[in-house]
Amino acid sequence: MKQLIQNFKTGELYIDELDIPAISKGMVLVQNKYSLISAGTEKSTVDVAKASLIQKAKKRPDLVKQVIANYKKEGFAATLQKVRTKLESLKALGYSTAGTVVSSMDTNGKFLPGTRVACGGADYASHASFVSVPQNLVAKIPDNVSFEEAAFTTLGAIALQGVRQANPTLGENICVIGLGLLGQITTQLLHANGCKVFGIDISDSSVAFTNKNKYAVALNRRDPNIKSSAIDFTNGYGFDKVIITAGAPDNDPIVLATELLRKKGAIILVGAVPMDIPREPYFYKKELELKISCSYGPGRYDVKYEEEGQDYPIGYVRWTEQRNMEAFLDLLSMKMIDVKSLITHTFDIDRGTEAYDIILGKNKQPYIGMLLKYTDEDVNAPSKIKRVAPPANGKLNIGFIGAGSFAQSYLVPNAKAIGNLDTVVTRTGVNAKNVAGKFGFANSSTDAGVILKNSEINALFIATQHDTHAKYVIDGLKHNKAVFVEKPLALSYEELAAVKEAYEAHPNTLMVGFNRRFSDVAVAAKKQFETVREPLVMNFRVNAGFIPKDHWTQREPGGGRILGEVCHFIDLMQYFAGEPVKIYAENIGSQNDTLSQDNLAVVIKFANGSVGNLTYVANGDKAMPKEHLEIFGGNVSFVINDFRSGTLFRNNKETKIANQGKGHQQEVAAFLNAIKEGREAPISFESLYTTTLVTLKILDSLNTGLPQDLSLPPDVVDEIKPILNGTGSNE
Repeated sequence: MKQLIQNFKTGELYIDELDIPAISKGMVLVQNKYSLISAGTEKSTVDVAKASLIQKAKKRPDLVKQVIANYKKEGFAATLQKVRTKLESLKALGYSTAGTVVSSMDTNGKFLPGTRVACGGADYASHASFVSVPQNLVAKIPDNVSFEEAAFTTLGAIALQGVRQANPTLGENICVIGLGLLGQITTQLLHANGCKVFGIDISDSSVAFTNKNKYAVALNRRDPNIKSSAIDFTNGYGFDKVIITAGAPDNDPIVLATELLRKKGAIILVGAVPMDIPREPYFYKKELELKISCSYGPGRYDVKYEEEGQDYPIGYVRWTEQRNMEAFLDLLSMKMIDVKSLITHTFDIDRGTEAYDIILGKNKQPYIGMLLKYTDEDVNAPSKIKRVAPPANGKLNIGFIGAGSFAQSYLVPNAKAIGNLDTVVTRTGVNAKNVAGKFGFANSSTDAGVILKNSEINALFIATQHDTHAKYVIDGLKHNKAVFVEKPLALSYEELAAVKEAYEAHPNTLMVGFNRRFSDVAVAAKKQFETVREPLVMNFRVNAGFIPKDHWTQREPGGGRILGEVCHFIDLMQYFAGEPVKIYAENIGSQNDTLSQDNLAVVIKFANGSVGNLTYVANGDKAMPKEHLEIFGGNVSFVINDFRSGTLFRNNKETKIANQGKGHQQEVAAFLNAIKEGREAPISFESLYTTTLVTLKILDSLNTGLPQDLSLPPDVVDEIKPILNGTGSNE
C-alpha cells in the first residue's frame, strides 16, 4: 500500500510502499478513500522533524530532561542508543480519514466489511491506503454524506468539543480567534447554534475567506479598529465567549480575549497557545472563566477507551470521542455544516508531498482544507516489499516479531552482531520499514506468518506486548524455531502450561530475556559462591519507580509489574541458589490501589535451604539507585550496586569489581551462539518455567495471605487446549 511518511531525523517527506497494517481484537481495517491534512497540527510536526538537533531540543525541553535523567541512570552508551532510536525513525502523518471497512475485529460487530466509515486517531488514521483503527475511533458515514465530507470528521469532532465547552445559547455573541480549518468549522457550528459569530485571524486570505462564506464577520488581528468593531458587533456588551482555535508562539490570543469579553465571560482554549494568563487588568476584574477543550472529547488519552474499546455509558457521558464524530457526521447529513466549501486542494496520494510544499510555504498560495485521495488497491495482494539480500544459508537467520524502543536499543543491535537479520514484523508498515532500514533487515512485514512459515529463519525473537508472548512462543516452537522471548514467558497458569506442553512436543532452544544473570558482576558473584557448601541469604532491594495504572504494562496487555518485571529478580535468585520451593508475599495496605501491588516484600525458600528476600517498591525517590543485591554465605559477602559495580568481601578484604551493563549483549550472544554451536539453551526450560510459576504464586500469596508451594492448580491442564490451538484471547 502507499503511505505518506516523514523521516524524523532529516525531515524528508515522501510516499512509500508499505505492508498493510495488522489488526487485532477491537481493531477495524479500513481502505481509505480520502484523508484530510490538518495543516496546523501537521505543520508543527513537520517543522520539528526538519529542525536541527539543537532546535529539536529547544522545542521539546521535556524530552531533554528525560535524556539527562536516563544518562544519570544508565550511562552514556545506553542513553546514546536510545536517543538514536528515537531520532532515526519514520513517522506517520495524519489523523482524519474516510473509507470502507475491509475486515473488523470490533467487539460489538458494528463494522461489517463494506461499511463506509470515518476514522480518527494519530498513528491510526494516517495518510495511507489502508489503516488499522481502534473501534471507538470509527464512526459510520450516513448514506448522503460523501467520503470527501466524511474525511473532515476528526477535525469536526475537535471543533464540536470546543463548542460544547463553550455551551452556546441562541443569540450569544461569540468570537473565534484563529480562522484556519478548525476555526472555519467552529464558526459554522456556532452559526448552526444560532449564535452571532465574529472571527479574527492574522491572515488576510483567511479573513477574506470567512467573510465570503458569511458564517461570521471577520477582521485581521492587526486592524486598528478591531476593538471598536467588536464593541459595535456586541452592542457595547463585549463577547459572551471567546473560542481560541489558533496556534500561537505567545499568549497574544489570550490577552486579546480578556480585552474583548464581557464581565463573567469565558475563554475556551482549543488551539496550542501558551497559558500565560495576565491577572490584570481584565481577567481578575471581569471574573473571567478559562476552559480547556481536550481534542475530540471524553475518551481522549484514556487507553481503556481508545485502545481497549471500553465505551463510557451514555447515561453518564453523553458525548464521547466517537459520539462527537457521529454527531458531526449527522450535521453533515442534515446539511447544517458545509465542508465542501472548505476544500481548496485535492491531491492524489502519489502527489501528497505537494500539499506540504504549500503548507510549509515552498509553494505560496492560500489554502484551507486539503485532501489526499486514494485509488483502490487489492488488500490480498502479496507484499510489495521484497527481499533485498540473499538468505544466509547455513547461518543464523533471525526474525523479529515486535520491535519497539527496547528491542531496538538492546536486542536488535546485539543480534545483528552475530547473525543475519532476515525479517522484522510490527503492527504498522511504517515501523516495520523503519526498523528494517535502520538495522539492515532483508525484509519487513506486518504479518507474523511471514516469519513463522519461513523455514530459512531459524532464530525468532519475540518483543511484543506481554499478552502475546505465550502465543508466539508456542507458534515459534511449532514451526521449529529457536525462540527468544522478552520477559515474561506467560501471564497465566493456563498459558504457562500450554507453553510447557508445546516445548515438550517441540523441544527447540527457548530463552527468556532474563539478562541480569549474564552481566559481568552477576557472573563474578556466582563464581565466588560456587565453592560455598551452605545455604545463602539474599537481600534484593528494587527501587522500581512509579508507573501509572494506565500505562500498558499495568493493564491487560502487560499483566502488571510482578509478572512483567519482578520475574527478573526471581530468575537472578535462582541463578545463585537453585530451585525455589515456597513463596510468601505481602504488599502494603493502602486505599490507593495504584500503590498496593507495586510495593511488596517477598520471601522465597529454596530447596538447598537458601532464603531470598525481595523488597520491590514504587514509592521511593528516583534519585536512589534502582537495584541493590546483597548475598551472604560461607563467610563470603557480595554486593551488586545497581549493576554498575560489585563489591566482594572475603578473607577480611574488600575488592571492587567493575561491570559493564546489565547483561543484554551477553544474553543475546549466549542464545545465538547456543544455536550455532548446537549447545543447550543458556537457561534451562525448567528454570524459565519455575521463574514464571513463582511470579504467579506471588499473586496467589498476595490474594490469599498464605504461603504458596510450586504446584500448578489442578484445573489448569484442562484449560490449555484453546491456547495450544491458537484460539485463545491473546491476539
